Amino acid sequence: MTSPGIPAAPGPAGASPAPTVAAAATGDATTAAASSDGSQPWRLGPVGIVGLGLIGGSLGLDLRRRGIRVQALVHRSATAERARARQLADAVDTDAAVLQGCGLVVLALPLDRLLDPPAELLAALPAGAVVTDVGSVKEPVLRRWRARERFVASHPMAGTAEAGVEAGIPGLFQERPWVATPEAGTDPGALAAVRQLADTVGARWLTCEAGAHDRSVALISHLPVLLGAALIEAADAGGAEAGAGALVRALASSGFADTSRVGGGNPELGTLMARCNREALLAALGHYRRELDQLETLVEGHDWEGLQRALSRSQALRPEFL
Repeated sequence: MTSPGIPAAPGPAGASPAPTVAAAATGDATTAAASSDGSQPWRLGPVGIVGLGLIGGSLGLDLRRRGIRVQALVHRSATAERARARQLADAVDTDAAVLQGCGLVVLALPLDRLLDPPAELLAALPAGAVVTDVGSVKEPVLRRWRARERFVASHPMAGTAEAGVEAGIPGLFQERPWVATPEAGTDPGALAAVRQLADTVGARWLTCEAGAHDRSVALISHLPVLLGAALIEAADAGGAEAGAGALVRALASSGFADTSRVGGGNPELGTLMARCNREALLAALGHYRRELDQLETLVEGHDWEGLQRALSRSQALRPEFL
């Protein structure tokens, strides 16, 4: 079962139906059997991680804390040195040969590099290894990677406003959704391995169709980035217009921090998300604009009862999303 409003993807040929969110959180019979008899082949060797930013670094920390060896490929020597100092992986190198022997490889790359991977990376991926990604848009990723044997498109829904080798933190995925978007040709064993990886770091597993994923994350992940950015710009412009720029900044507290956090995040990531999920994001912006127009109409018309009804509805809806 997927989250409300997200249709389940067609399962791989011969595979069991997509797991329910509840089963993923508590462990269903299949997962429990895999854990009890040790039949998790990907754990017999090291896990490879390509990229040690927020997601890759956090994953490395969590896996190492559970006794799983991690071998990581990074782009720059300075990043490798800092990653070693932070103990994000057992082995860190700029040479793609570091991935040799890995039974599961996680591509924790920015979307542009994921969609146009360097030839040396493709050549270094071990034959027969399960490969998954963490990209926030799935249809373009599947177009690029579905031909690779044992590839599973996935997306851990966890993050902070930080980026780079200093951003990784332990426990990032705990009780957060980790969604996969399998197709009819997805290898069932590979899909099971990625689910076990998500379970290992405490994430809540679910599956859906790639297009449904992209439309959904446009609403609850990509749209908030632009809204947060607009809120920051509005506070800056409005404060300047009122001659109160310094006061606006001095008074900003937890409410402003909560609502603007993702808008103050990594600009490269925000731009890539918009570029790769443009149509769904434009549709999400249209929904938001209509809602904002309705609220503005209520305020302009002194319709305080109508505004209270609107805010009450939002208050009741919010727990369904969190």
